[in-house]
Amino acid sequence: MSQRKRRSAQFKFKVALEAAREAETLNQLSSEYEVHPSQISEWKHHLLDEGPSLFGVTTPRQQHEQEALQSELYEQIGRLKMELEWLKKKLPDDVGGEASDDRARLS
Repeated sequence: MSQRKRRSAQFKFKVALEAAREAETLNQLSSEYEVHPSQISEWKHHLLDEGPSLFGVTTPRQQHEQEALQSELYEQIGRLKMELEWLKKKLPDDVGGEASDDRARLS
């Protein structure tokens, strides 16, 4: 029984691109790269449908870092909104007429 081989995104892209060029048949590519023709055909369809970014995979660590950054930014947005509302309430209504004009534009 043969064992599955893990192929890199670079390898998949290269083989799929060769298949898309159609310079060689699927059987020729299959024997050259030692990959089943149906697998090459599948990679080719993915390439044509979604491009090379399909084969790139984000790691769980990268995903966790992205979620942490997003959470931190949402918290900061919330704090800034609260500060803005607090400042709007504390701003005197009759400071030279200019302040109320500014508040009217903010609302």
